[in-house]
Amino acid sequence: MIISASRRTDIPACYSDWFFKRLKAGFAMVRNPFNPKQVKKVDLSPQAVDGFVFWTKDPSPMIPRLIELKSYSFYFTFTLTSYGKDIEPGFNDKCTLIKTFKDLSLMIGPEKVIWRYDPIILNDKYTKEFHIEKFREMATELNGYTEKCIISFVDSYLSINKSLQAIGSEEINNQDMKNLAAPFSKATLNNNMQIATCCEPADLSLYGITHNKCIDEELLSKISGAEIKASKDRNQRGACGCATSVDIGAYDTCHKSCLYCYANHSQKTLKRNLMNHNPDSPFLTGNL
Repeated sequence: MIISASRRTDIPACYSDWFFKRLKAGFAMVRNPFNPKQVKKVDLSPQAVDGFVFWTKDPSPMIPRLIELKSYSFYFTFTLTSYGKDIEPGFNDKCTLIKTFKDLSLMIGPEKVIWRYDPIILNDKYTKEFHIEKFREMATELNGYTEKCIISFVDSYLSINKSLQAIGSEEINNQDMKNLAAPFSKATLNNNMQIATCCEPADLSLYGITHNKCIDEELLSKISGAEIKASKDRNQRGACGCATSVDIGAYDTCHKSCLYCYANHSQKTLKRNLMNHNPDSPFLTGNL
């Protein structure tokens, strides 16, 4: 079983204490996001877990405690973009985050820290030229600290459409993608990285950009030294290549307030969930 931690919230940045307490307890409880009365107990013992995939924009709260993961295989997908606090108000400045990225890579190895540059948003401030310049700068900074970069373009979700309209987000067409693909691919090639897209139907193989699976059983097999077999996750979007996993996060729990976040649907629910978070509970928010 592969554990996703988490597509639904930033566990390393916001809930590291809860995560390590669940690891010590050996299990977590997860509600079905579409039917909260349906509850699953997830075994987190080393015997049950093939590996953890951590999704985060800032793993610094987790870094001092990585020794507690010594019995597990794992890797991080670390989202590092060029946006300012107008779009990502809850995170440190980029210089600090780049240092965190490097520190994490030096501790666990570049193959275990995957750089996500997503979602790509275009408007009057964040133009194609802006992204190309900043992406090139970041790729140069991260040379030797990661082996792979994942990109994606912003998707339309009902919960974020108003926020995107407020910043003048433009529709991204195939030509825009191609105009970014070539310089992005060149930047990663020059800095010893592979590049792939996350859940993008567009074919950018002409530019050396492949389709990615962010939950990657082959990478976890390489890290663990043992073959992990997992089928494609049929519960994800059609263009998603991820392997099947169990997510231990919960929607409406990330308080970092990124404008493009699809995982928060209601500020009212978010506030309630934050109030109901108990680090000692088997649930990320609330109790039995």
